[in-house]
Amino acid sequence: MAPSAAVNAAAPSTRQQAMQLLLDGVAQDMAAYAELHGWLEQQFDAAVRHQRARLEEIAATVSALVDAMDARRAQRVQCAVQLLGSEPSMERVFALLKPEPRARLEQQWQQLELRVLECKRLGKRNSELLVNQYTIMQRVLHGEDQLYEPA
Repeated sequence: MAPSAAVNAAAPSTRQQAMQLLLDGVAQDMAAYAELHGWLEQQFDAAVRHQRARLEEIAATVSALVDAMDARRAQRVQCAVQLLGSEPSMERVFALLKPEPRARLEQQWQQLELRVLECKRLGKRNSELLVNQYTIMQRVLHGEDQLYEPA
């Protein structure tokens, strides 16, 4: 599965376009975080199996996916600024919508926040595994700094 396409950097020309870009970006990030979750699980499996080449492939894919999500986040901020001025927030964006689309966006935003937290947790887990593997390998190759713990 290929990472999502790059985000159009052009500023929206109308408030309606800004809102639509913001809504589309949230929907795209929902899908992207689901994809990222899958890649992080594959990364963990490859790390456990010591599959260096596979880890490199996954890292490149994850990096491109995260770059696209970061571009959408920046675009979302730009759209919110266009809609609300210098101090935007998603709560204020929600308030601009009619009840049904507002409820839908609020639910989507909550789900997105949960996906972000889960991906952060998986990324931390993977990082800790890789660091531990590296530390063990360094001990095997170069020995311990101290054979005995000081009294």
